[in-house]
Amino acid sequence: MSAETLADLAVETGGGRTYPIRFVRNAGIVLTDIIRQHMEGKKAIALVTDLNLQLAYPALFEELLANVPTFVVSPGEPAKSLHRLGEIWDFLAGIRMDRKGTIIAMGGGVIGDLAGFAAASFLRGVAYYQVPTTLLSMVDSSIGGKTGINIPAGKNLVGAFYHPQEVLIDTSFLETLPPVEFSAGMAEVLKYGLLGDLNLFERLESLDCLHPLHSELPSVIRRCCEIKALVVKEDERENSPEGGRALLNLGHTFGHAVEQVAGYGVYLHGEAVAIGMVAAAEMSRLMGWVSAEDVDRVVRILKLYKLPVTLRSPLALIDLIDAMQRDKKVRQGIIRFVAMRGLGTTFTTRDIPEEIVRECLAFIGAE
Repeated sequence: MSAETLADLAVETGGGRTYPIRFVRNAGIVLTDIIRQHMEGKKAIALVTDLNLQLAYPALFEELLANVPTFVVSPGEPAKSLHRLGEIWDFLAGIRMDRKGTIIAMGGGVIGDLAGFAAASFLRGVAYYQVPTTLLSMVDSSIGGKTGINIPAGKNLVGAFYHPQEVLIDTSFLETLPPVEFSAGMAEVLKYGLLGDLNLFERLESLDCLHPLHSELPSVIRRCCEIKALVVKEDERENSPEGGRALLNLGHTFGHAVEQVAGYGVYLHGEAVAIGMVAAAEMSRLMGWVSAEDVDRVVRILKLYKLPVTLRSPLALIDLIDAMQRDKKVRQGIIRFVAMRGLGTTFTTRDIPEEIVRECLAFIGAE
């Protein structure tokens, strides 16, 4: 099934606004039309993208986007910084972006988070479009309005809930995605199966290994987007005391700690989430909620997609625990974990003893 045959989805926000997730086959043509409308209306428009994308699609940037003021970010998690955000603010001020202007965030999760937060904060809010070009950003970070940056104290600790005008998904961008980045995106795809769709997980187990040209990939991406949109509709700002949007953080409490302690950029986000999901599965086993075979199934499918299931180099257990205690999901000093109750069912819990957390961290290679 190709992208152009997929039905669009709608994301409903708590404020009563709805915006589309559009599956398109030629994002360049769609963007050209958006740019033309802005220029005819004499509205400012700007593009934020990364260097890898610019190098991979020279014709797109030289022909279709040649007249659009463009800010190019070096690829990688370190770009999600206050320093880089400040540079984007200066860039927007320099082109005289006003409140009727628009930002196009075109790239992976880092670009979407960074440009989205710039849109949320510049002039107290300007419109923006999400044009995700990686698997991870297509299925997860471009949807739901979470934007932000990292600071030394932790990942995504500064940001805003700020929804785009539209999300434009063109799966043909994945054809130039490096294999390691595709694998990182598969961690988030697998997460959706584990957190609430056993049928999706079992489908992924039964399929030949997905790749950018696999005929099943577009429909898998759409199913992930559908799950994300449903969760956002029910709990947009992660306020639910139990479950809700927090379930999307399966593997992330452990994974964010790995990213921070190892140093941003050492692990791709999806790689850290994969390790985190192994830790979460083992935590659930130690608590008696899943079987050893369930943990093995999680490990097997992550390995199938060449994702790490343990740390490449040991990290200090005490440093990981300290990072987890700074996680934004901590409530009243207690870490809120996402645990599994069998594969395909998850729940939030604050009742994990510290010795269990330590065992889980040791299980993934912490010392």
